[in-house]
Order: sequence, then C-alpha cells, then structure tokens
Amino acid sequence: MPRNIFVLTGAGVSAESGLGTFRDRKGQGIWARFDPMKLATPEAFARDPETVLAFYDSRRRNLREAKPNAAHLALARLEAGLAQRGGKLTLVTQNIDDLHERAGSRSVIHMHGELLKARCVGCDSVLSWLDDLRVGDVCRDCGRAGTLRPHVVWFGEMPFFMDLIDRALRRADLFVAIGTSGAVYPAAGFVADARACGVPTCEINLEAADNAGLFDEARYGPASETAPRWVDELIGPEP
Repeated sequence: MPRNIFVLTGAGVSAESGLGTFRDRKGQGIWARFDPMKLATPEAFARDPETVLAFYDSRRRNLREAKPNAAHLALARLEAGLAQRGGKLTLVTQNIDDLHERAGSRSVIHMHGELLKARCVGCDSVLSWLDDLRVGDVCRDCGRAGTLRPHVVWFGEMPFFMDLIDRALRRADLFVAIGTSGAVYPAAGFVADARACGVPTCEINLEAADNAGLFDEARYGPASETAPRWVDELIGPEP
C-alpha cells in the first residue's frame, strides 16, 4: 500500500453536499450562470465591491447549511488510517469550503483560500468570518475600515502554498485527483508534475476530466460512492 498519498480535490467532491461546481460539461456550473470577470477578479472588486461581496455572502450562507458527504468522510478516514500505519496523506483542495475539516480531516491545504475567512489588504491579517462581509467592516487586528476582502484566490492571483504543494508532490508515491475538472491551472498540471517524478496517478471523477489522458488509472461515478470504495481498498472498510 502507498505510504505517502497526495490527494487533490475539486468541486466535484462537494457537489453532492449541495455546493455547485464551477464548470461541467452540461454548461450548468456556477461560471455558466455568472460572469467570473465581474465577480472573481481584483479588478471587479475594485470596481464594484458591493456586488462581489454579495456574491460571496450568498455562497457563505449556502456553505453554512451544507454538510460533509461520504467522500469527505472517507478522506478523513484515510488520513487517520495512513497515520496509524506510519504514512501520510497530503490533502490539497481547490475548494474554498470547510467540509473536509468538518468531516474530520486534520490537515487540509486550501490552495484557493477559504470562504469562511476574510483577509485585510492593509495588514495582511486573515480573520475567521462567518457572517456577511460589508464594504465598511473593520479589521479586528489593525482597526481599519474598508480593507477586508474574501480570503479567496481570484482569477489573475497566485494560489497559496505552491512551494509546500511542490515538495509534497515530490515525496508522494501516489497522486489522486478527486472531483476535479482538469481545466484550472496550476492544479490541472499537478498530474503532469507527478508523472515527471515517477509517481503513479489516479483519477476519481464523475466523468473524464480535461486532462484525463494523463492518469494511469481512472474510476468514474459519484464521489460519494467512488471515493469510499477506493479508501476501503487501501485501508479496509470501517469496522
């Protein structure tokens, strides 16, 4: 059994919890209904912060009502099971929700930020933020008003923790992408990076991703079914 597993999760993991995907082949993702250039760029926020904040407020309220599904729970069980065997799970998510943590995952790398946090552009503090975020809200650390934004990575911005992710990829002996579109870089390039390091690769997805041809193995179906089965094969079913 692999001892150091790198798992990348995308919106497909949280879709069954009621959180929409950004892109799908049916053209029904979030960005098919909303223009990301008006809602998810630094320029959009500078131009119309009220509209951008209202969009993320709506998503934050939706998240508060969501619950982890079987895929989230399975990955938390995998983390614990590998640790008991002297191994390690590196769980990197493109998702900005907290469903992995609520399922019991103890170490999650949020490369695209976290919806339930706000960041101050004045002092760089990152604050827990569960309620609506308004233009005039005050940073609890520096006391300035009007400097808070959602702690998420927008188009044109660099994802977080890229050095940490690169090191973890190089140490892995299995790379698995679960519920990803394979269309958003740099995450879509992780499978190629893994292959370049000689790491076996596996795709677990509802349907083939844009980069499906780069994976050594593929398992298709709802994440709430395919991910738990895969974890059962690795560490055994729950007692």
